[in-house]
Amino acid sequence: MDPYTIFGDIVAGRAPASKVYEDDDVCAFMDIRPITPGHLLVVPKIPARSLAELDPAVGGKLFAVGQRLAAALRASEVGCDGVNFFLADGVVAGQEVFHVHLHVIPRTVDDGFRLQFRVRFPPRADLDYLAGSIRGALDRAD
Repeated sequence: MDPYTIFGDIVAGRAPASKVYEDDDVCAFMDIRPITPGHLLVVPKIPARSLAELDPAVGGKLFAVGQRLAAALRASEVGCDGVNFFLADGVVAGQEVFHVHLHVIPRTVDDGFRLQFRVRFPPRADLDYLAGSIRGALDRAD
């Protein structure tokens, strides 16, 4: 793992950031390319390129801090009506910086941000088959 991503530099104090939260495990700061005003990033202090490399306890903390930040966004001058969390894990998922990070994106009516995808309705048999495959992978991972 290359610890010298921009997020590693921010955590280490080698790069500037507009921080809003920091503790022993995570750091949260303003995104310099915000999707909407108030867009935040929450990053683990110990770098992990992917979710597979991330300590599960720290992963849980990312989301717990994200939840606190969502409440703070609603109570702040940002005054959003909703919040999206987004975490890209891997190139095909849209990950650009290879240091796990959770986007906390404030939402307002007509903010211009859209999630687009094709809706599919697979047969129940296909869903059951994949559920079994995933359960089996969970059992092997434990």
